[in-house]
Amino acid sequence: MHTVIYNRSAAVAYARKWALLRNPAYYDFESLGGDCTNFASQCLYAGAGVMNFTPVTGWYYRSSFDRSASWTGVEYLYNFLVNNQSVGPYARIVPQEAAQPGDLVQLGDSNGRFYHSPVIVAVRPTVLVAAHTFDALDRPLATYVYHTARFLHIEGVRKW
Repeated sequence: MHTVIYNRSAAVAYARKWALLRNPAYYDFESLGGDCTNFASQCLYAGAGVMNFTPVTGWYYRSSFDRSASWTGVEYLYNFLVNNQSVGPYARIVPQEAAQPGDLVQLGDSNGRFYHSPVIVAVRPTVLVAAHTFDALDRPLATYVYHTARFLHIEGVRKW
């Protein structure tokens, strides 16, 4: 296994192309609790180029019925990214100032429940995001109402 650079520009280009649309290659989970993490995973995949097909703990999408929980679930994606020691993207939590385009920010409530996964598309002069569920492109992070945020910096991608 070897590590490659995460293609941030490809992730951001995908986010910009599909933020206000739906890629027909993926199911739209809007009516099943939201599409934000599905969209975030699509962006990550555009930048990573590889999925992790490990049953239960991996990160993959073949169809709406054949996907990992981490592809569409906020907490599951977080757990995959920060704990991944195998194939696919991996991340660590960083302060907002260290976030880069192509990274994710997850928004949470006062009970510590994280519920939204926007993709960062710009960081200067302010953090701008793209997202599904409440579709957004170049939305300032400061316009969201949330109690806490965690910034997931994609450090790299492991491939075979």
